[in-house]
Amino acid sequence: MTQSICRAIARFAFTFGAAGTAPFVPACGSTSNPATPPTETPDAGEVPEAGDAAPAGGTPAFPGAVGWAARTAGGRGGDILRVTTLALSGPGSLAEALGRSGPRIIVFEVAGVIDLWRIRLEVRNPYVTIAGQTAPSPGITLIQGGLLVRTHDVIVQHIRVRPGEAGRAKTSGWETDAITTEDGARNVIVDHCSATWGTDENLSASGSRFVGATPDEWRAYTSHVITFSNNIVAEGLSDATHSEGEHSKGGLMHDNVTNIALVGNLYFSNNDRHPLFKGGARGIVVNNYVANPGRWAMQYALNAGEWGTNPYQTGQMVIVGNVFTYGPSTPADVPLLRASGVGPVEVYLHDNVAKTRDGSDAPNFGGTVANIMPVASPPTWPEGFQAVLSSEVAAAIRANVGARPWDRDAIDTRIVEQALAGEGAIIDSEQEVGGYPVVEPTSAPFVEAEWDLATMVRKSPSR
Repeated sequence: MTQSICRAIARFAFTFGAAGTAPFVPACGSTSNPATPPTETPDAGEVPEAGDAAPAGGTPAFPGAVGWAARTAGGRGGDILRVTTLALSGPGSLAEALGRSGPRIIVFEVAGVIDLWRIRLEVRNPYVTIAGQTAPSPGITLIQGGLLVRTHDVIVQHIRVRPGEAGRAKTSGWETDAITTEDGARNVIVDHCSATWGTDENLSASGSRFVGATPDEWRAYTSHVITFSNNIVAEGLSDATHSEGEHSKGGLMHDNVTNIALVGNLYFSNNDRHPLFKGGARGIVVNNYVANPGRWAMQYALNAGEWGTNPYQTGQMVIVGNVFTYGPSTPADVPLLRASGVGPVEVYLHDNVAKTRDGSDAPNFGGTVANIMPVASPPTWPEGFQAVLSSEVAAAIRANVGARPWDRDAIDTRIVEQALAGEGAIIDSEQEVGGYPVVEPTSAPFVEAEWDLATMVRKSPSR
């Protein structure tokens, strides 16, 4: 096994085999990875406070955790809270477990669909792990609402969130992300989740722009130290319920979001924002697969009207080892990165594959290219992180992306297959692709002895 393939398996293949088997996470040597930018780890840039980052030492959140948030503890060492009902609220519900305080690990003894009835479940109390991998087959799906993280030290894994139109009229103002972080959320990992059919964005990091007197304070009061890894971000609804009309969006990294890591995600059949970094946002976009975008692929934009008299901040985008492929909804000559608005952004590019409809290389930059400042080395990069080769990304996506890749539902299976086949469409309603899932609820006890509670990985049967 080559070192690069070994690393790809170790980071992306955080999967569980058949019931009772453990994930295969090989030990890899330290030979340098040719996909990794040939630089020493740079300064991470302006970080609100050193204490806001996940601790440099200690146990990773789980095998394969990446980014500045890789060592956040989530609910490690806390109470085990069992979800035993698919009801929206009440004893044994997910909402009840989220509302508890103190370190806690949320596990599932039930599987099926939780109907949110047009609300967003909010995570307001810190130190929590939502372990969707513990549910029996077919896992947990949230519909007709979203999941909102407004605190710190949170790990969310193996959950599907599908807001959809929720029975609302077109342009009625039903605007919700599938999963988002807000209000200074920090040390947050969303890993191996499926975020689809959002009516605002699918997967975003957001918050207030200008709380505080200085740019460092602004960064402290919006989302920072965030990892979105191995997620499906797909089929944002276009002409649906958003008050502006067309609004099919992959993901928004809001103004001044800092130390955001977007790694190993599948962006599919969204009109744009794959992702969009707003003014002053800083982070890495690594080993993602962007398939069948509409108007634009990746974007950077600082809107002068939103910034008023506040001094423009320089954005930073490190774009490494990604694959961008056109599809039926993609116009000709879409660039890998489009800049708009005002204000500079430092951009480092390495080992990206971007193709136009005719199979030729897509332009790297488009839009207001004068705002883009190409740099020779990454202006920001998580310590110790290594990218994999862009040539290995498609195989990793097929095997490992999204919630419960060993137990994909029909929706995620279709999305992955269409994305890799160059198919797909921008949709206006979940009804165009079969509507909300209908599954028979199942249940099974959670057995603590079968799990490593420090990382929420199932133990090997031989243990």
